[in-house]
Amino acid sequence: MSRTIRDGAHIEVARSAARLFLEKGVAGTSGDEIAETAGISKRTLWRYFRTKESCIEPLFARMSQNLAAKLQKWPLDMTVERFLEINYDMSKIDAQEIEDSKLVVHLIARLDEEPALLEPWFMSTRATEDLMAGVIATRLELSPSDFEVRLCAATVAAAMRVIDETISRAAVKYGQVPTLTESNDRLAQAIRRASTLSFCDPVTPRGR
Repeated sequence: MSRTIRDGAHIEVARSAARLFLEKGVAGTSGDEIAETAGISKRTLWRYFRTKESCIEPLFARMSQNLAAKLQKWPLDMTVERFLEINYDMSKIDAQEIEDSKLVVHLIARLDEEPALLEPWFMSTRATEDLMAGVIATRLELSPSDFEVRLCAATVAAAMRVIDETISRAAVKYGQVPTLTESNDRLAQAIRRASTLSFCDPVTPRGR
């Protein structure tokens, strides 16, 4: 067993933990099992993760990182609807991202039965809030720390969380899987309705 976690291997631990949680439940999964499945020592696991539940944080964080990579490419002259249409095209998402998304969807769908997963989930939504503050600030030429920007980012991040939870539960528990177009439309509508600042439509830099 390795005594250290190589660069980028935290996500492998998260994937192992997620699969075990979904198979056996959080209470039925031990940190020792996660370490064994991930191919690391128990000592190494506890060196890098404070609790067994926190082991899935890198998986949620990866989702936020993927979102950030997309948001940073949002052209100023594009609506949120068009942006989502272009960037949330399944043909442009690699196989690993799809598999990670499936794990995340199933974890989110289990939040009611597994409240221990709420902390890592809310940690990721806070990261989304920070990302949105940066995007809003860039589009409106404001500071990310501006109160109005932070407020808007918080409401938008909360709306995105509700959409993720609603779609995940419906898909996993009731087999109600929306089309990609439907998912993008619902997300765009949620972002627009939650926005307290006008950043969803094309914007023109002040210097022009």
